[in-house]
Formats: sequence, C-alpha cells, structure tokens
Amino acid sequence: MAIYMGLDSSTQSLTAVVIEIDGDERKVLDQRSIRFDEDLASYGCQNGVLTHSDPLVAHSNPVMWAEALDRLFAVFAEEGQFPLDKLRAIAGSGQQHGSVYFNSEAGPRLSSLDPARELVGQLEGIFSRPTSPIWMDSSTSSECEAITAAVGGSGELAGLTGSKAFERFTGPQIRKFYQEDPEGYDATHRIHLVSSFMATLLAGADAPIDPGDGAGMNLMNLREKDWAPAALEATAPGLAGKLPAIEESWSIIGSLSNYWVERYGFSPATRVVCWSGDNPCSLVGVGLVKPGRLAISLGTSDTLFGYLPEPRVDPAMEGHTFGAPTGDYMSLICFKNGSLAREKICNAAGLDWDGFSAVLRETPPGNDGAILLPWFEPEITPNVQEPGARRYGLSEDEGPANVRAVVEAQMMAMAIHSRWMGVKPESIYATGGAACNKEILHIMAQVFDAAVYQFEVGNSAALGAALRAYHAAEMETQGSSSWEEVIADFAEPVAESRISPEPELVALYDELKGIYEACENHALNGGADPMEKIDAFARR
Repeated sequence: MAIYMGLDSSTQSLTAVVIEIDGDERKVLDQRSIRFDEDLASYGCQNGVLTHSDPLVAHSNPVMWAEALDRLFAVFAEEGQFPLDKLRAIAGSGQQHGSVYFNSEAGPRLSSLDPARELVGQLEGIFSRPTSPIWMDSSTSSECEAITAAVGGSGELAGLTGSKAFERFTGPQIRKFYQEDPEGYDATHRIHLVSSFMATLLAGADAPIDPGDGAGMNLMNLREKDWAPAALEATAPGLAGKLPAIEESWSIIGSLSNYWVERYGFSPATRVVCWSGDNPCSLVGVGLVKPGRLAISLGTSDTLFGYLPEPRVDPAMEGHTFGAPTGDYMSLICFKNGSLAREKICNAAGLDWDGFSAVLRETPPGNDGAILLPWFEPEITPNVQEPGARRYGLSEDEGPANVRAVVEAQMMAMAIHSRWMGVKPESIYATGGAACNKEILHIMAQVFDAAVYQFEVGNSAALGAALRAYHAAEMETQGSSSWEEVIADFAEPVAESRISPEPELVALYDELKGIYEACENHALNGGADPMEKIDAFARR
C-alpha cells in the first residue's frame, strides 16, 4: 500500500486530496480544505484577497497560506482517514503568477524550524515584501509596455515565453516592485511563486520552479525550459540571481523537513515533489495526457485548456502556452470574470444557486438574442482594463434574462477566443466549483458541439498534484512511469454524467456566437452597432 497527497493552494482555500495505490485497488482516501475567509478571518481577506483602495491591485498575505498549511496538517493528524507516517510522497499546485519575496533570513530560518512552535510565529522577518501580488492584480500596464518594448514587441515576447506581457504575470509584478521599492528589491534574496514557496515550506529548503508554472511569468524560454536572459534583463537588474532553478515537474526536492515530521508524525522518508501551477496540475487531474480533449475549469476564473505535443502560440496573443507535467506542453486561455460574475448576477436576481439553475431551465436557449458582456472586473480575455458590464437587448433589472445571459456569454467567449488552439474536441471535461451545475454544462455542450462530462473529484488541481506525487515517486524508484497508468481510475469522467449536444441548439448557438462577436467588437473597438442583428435573432 502506498499513499500520496496533492495540495492545491488556490485563491480562496488550501485543499488536499489523498489517494491510495494498493495493487489494482486505487481510491481517494480523504479530502480536506481550509477556507481563507472563514477559517483564517483574522487576515481580513475577501475571497482570499486583501482589500485595497486601488481596484486594479490584488495582493494576499503569504503568511496566511503558510498558516493554512499548518492548520490543514493539524486536521489530518487529529481527524484524518489515513496514517500520516504511511505517506510516500506529496506534491502540490499553486495559483499561478502569484509571487513571494524572501530576504536572506528565510533560508536559515526555514531549514531549522522548531516543531514545538506554530509555523506562523517563526516566519516573522523573513519577507522583503510583506504581501504577494496574485493573478487578479492588473496594475502593471506600464511595466508590461516597458518589458514588451525592451524585447522587441509583443510577438517577440510571446514567441519566446509563450505569452505576451500580461498584467497579472509575475515578470511585470517584479518590475513594478523594483521600480517602486528598489531598496526592498535589493534586499530580496529569492523570489518564489506560490507553488515553489509552499514546496519550500514543506522541504525546508529552496524549491525549484517547474516549466508549467515558470511559463506563467513572462520570464522563461518556452522551448528551452530555462530562464530567458532577454526577458530577465527587461524586467529587473540581477533577477537571474534571485530566481530558483527550473526543473522538470517530477523532480524530487528532498524529504519533508523535520518540522512536519516531529510536529505531526509524518515519515522522515516522505518525498517532497516539485510543485506546479494549478492549471498544469488540472491538466493531469482531468486526464489530458494526450491530444483530443479539452477541459474547462469553472472556478474563481474560468479557464479552458488542453494538451499540446508541441508549443503553439496564439497569434492574437490572448491565450497562453505552458509547460505540462507530462514534459510536453499545454494550451490555456483564462477569463477573469468566472464564478464571481455568476455570483454577482445570482445575488442581483435575489436567487440562491438552486434558483439560478431553475432559471436556466426555464429561460429560452439563445435568450432571444439578449447579450451580456460580464466584465464586472477588469477582464483578461478579451483585454478589458475598464471594468463594467455591457448589455445589448437586455436591461439590468431583467433578472432571469441576466442569469442566462451571463452563462451563455461565458461559454461563447471561451469558444470564440480558444479557436487558435486548433482543437475541435469530441469531449470536454468540466471541473471546478460550478461544474456541479448541469444546466451550465448543458449550455457548454451546445456552444462547443461536444459531449461534456463531470468528475467525481471536484478539485482537479489537488487530484492532479496527488497523481504527480505518485508519478514522481515511481520515476525515482523505477526510472519510468506511464502517465496512462498513473491516471487510470482517477482522472476519468463519470460515464453517466455525459451531456450531449443537440443539433438544433448547436445551430442556434453558432448563429448567436456571431452576434456575441459583434457585441464585443462594438464595445471594444467601436464596431457596428449589433442591435439590428439582435432584433433579427429575437424575431426568428
């Protein structure tokens, strides 16, 4: 019997999925979460984010993430469904793009933590920057422009790193820190991502960054899977010396540090595997280890992603290409206005989630042409810096129509803006919190003209991390490990959850997608007024 743990340090929570491999028997043993707002309310976060006077700024407290780890392990020690000393390996996923800044005190302190004391009290004084900018931060437009110009344009940067300069990416955030606080930057000994920060806490030693998470920084050469000197130089002086090494996703950092062994009873032989980003881990967690399928994660942000055998760059430079835990690549496109946009419309209509689903069942597909562009927050795809919903053929007080409009808009935007991936999927695997809503998934199936499946394990990032721990441990001891065998029985959809496309509705949404594109073009580029098309659609 062997036990593996996957952790997911997301925007709003820290979640663990524990799996057991015992010959042909493979199962999930336990799942636990620490919710930041509810369980760690003293940090004053809203949806896991610190409040700020500037709506473009989004930071979190890295100490909160560390305390969540300590608390989660305490829960496992007291209530867990498995013996901690039987854990063979642990890996994790972190919300992508967030960054943590250590001073020179961090290394010695983390390597000699006292297991008799809580972790939080021992982290005081090790940060050169007290808070961490995260993926929701869009305050670095000028930094993006400077980096882009320095490397020769957006196309050059995208070809080099897999993405143009994005406000939420780590490189522009580092440049902003260097410019606004040069003394703080000079005092910075190491800059970690959320993933490598959490791995460092576990191992008590400096953790590397993997190509999946490294690609979300605008700093890594996508094809060489190493830091890109031109990008580093365009970002901040001496940056190469402040970044961890880049290593493959299955790299073993070492064993759990003595702090966790002595405090909670883990085995000193438990291996700590290189962490990755939440999206690369989700790729494994939903079984996308070969071409032909797409996955859509309906979470705080909505993301669409798939496996790529070779790197492919979006010519419109809206999407991204990352390294994959398989050693290959993955494509991804992210939409910031995900679950929080759905929640905003749900609350405005005075509904709970059951009521939200009922409205989707009762309103007509296509919404009589009524379109909502749900950019309540600055949007990533398409690039919308000035937030604010746009409505066409729809008023704000039409609650039911707004409910259908927000879901249809999200699905159509994903379908339209992901065309560059060159994938016509036969099936889509849905994950994330909203993937339990079959009405949303029904709309997804019609918009994409593809069968949609649910998964039993909702947190694909944590499950993917657990499977990565299994894969890495096998690689270390056996020298090889088949990804198909790793994901078997775990990363497979619920067969009876299949939702099939219906030809009449597929045709309807194909027509509506053209109208949606016209609305986007009108809102962002001053294109033709789409109301004539909307009126014609409503009369059909």
